[in-house]
Amino acid sequence: MRSFATRLRRPIPGAQPRVRFQMPPLLEAAEPEPESEFGKPGPRMSTQHPVYVGFMGTVGVGIALALYYITQHTTQLLVWILTALFISLGLDPVVRWLEGRRVPRAAGIAITLLALLAIFAAFFGTLIPTLVDQISQLVTAFPNWINSIVHSDWYRSLDEQFGIKQRITDELQKFGQNSEAVTNVFGGVLGVGTTIANTTFGALVVLVLSLYFLAALPAIKAWGYRLAPRSRRARVEALSEEITRSVGNYVIGQVCVAVLNATYAFIVMSILQVPFAALLAFVVGFLAFIPLVGGVIAGTTIVLVALTAGWQTAVVLAIAYFGYLQFEAYFVSPRIMQKAVAVPGPVAVISVIAGGSLLGVLGALIAIPTAAAAMLLIREVFIVRQDQH
Repeated sequence: MRSFATRLRRPIPGAQPRVRFQMPPLLEAAEPEPESEFGKPGPRMSTQHPVYVGFMGTVGVGIALALYYITQHTTQLLVWILTALFISLGLDPVVRWLEGRRVPRAAGIAITLLALLAIFAAFFGTLIPTLVDQISQLVTAFPNWINSIVHSDWYRSLDEQFGIKQRITDELQKFGQNSEAVTNVFGGVLGVGTTIANTTFGALVVLVLSLYFLAALPAIKAWGYRLAPRSRRARVEALSEEITRSVGNYVIGQVCVAVLNATYAFIVMSILQVPFAALLAFVVGFLAFIPLVGGVIAGTTIVLVALTAGWQTAVVLAIAYFGYLQFEAYFVSPRIMQKAVAVPGPVAVISVIAGGSLLGVLGALIAIPTAAAAMLLIREVFIVRQDQH
């Protein structure tokens, strides 16, 4: 038995140890070039030589064109990578907090992921049945709304003046007789199915990349710091840690703000008996992730829906929700975001608009931490350098 265990501990004949990708060691000093059989090496070509300048210029233009081509044809992948990196930076403070409690990083990542999945499962497990019930009620009530509109006095007066009913009937008949229009409808249905499939695939890719980034974040940072010159490495590391810490705290703070916003909206709408309160609370929580304008859009949406229950209900909901937005802006957000980022109002507005124009919702989400990082670099690098002259 002992000889069998000894044989198991021996390497398999012909097996090679696994090669791991490790960081190269620090170079103490540059070693002199060895002398060949032809004597010492001659002087290198001057960087001012026309051949050298022309060759390096051509190489630089070729690399720029190649990077432009790659970026243009991998835009969706780059957006997925940016989203995954943003999520991993948001979860990293939680993992580091667990590491401070002597929990290994791998176990901390597993605990964070399981807790996040449990929260999502509980949330959607409670929300989805309510959403299905309320959407069914909406679909059921929709014909009655149309019927009440058709039999209303103001619609009859409009129909007598403009012939709306006859025009709608004629357009429906033309649509049914137009084969190209019917084909476009089926093509649109297939397009919606393709979009759903692509969205699902993208979410899966983002999830996997987020886990990889979260697990390898310390190694990624270490490699990034090694790219800086040794004399400035400590400064680069300090600035990078400050930026990543601010981004992580911003993500966590924005999640807390969105949850409080949606919870408050749901409670108020439930008290006022606004229809589809659970569905509207989900919309409010999603829009609350968009800085500055998300709360206003959410408030406008729920007030318009509340008009179906009466203008008095809509007025009370508008006062309660927009009053909470003011309370959130002056008391809730400053206390939650005190360890995150501090961006002046004009810079925040401009950055959100620019980010939304470039990358849509994702751009609006990452606009403020990106602006904070840029301001930090300007303050700690550019202004310091200018003050020295």
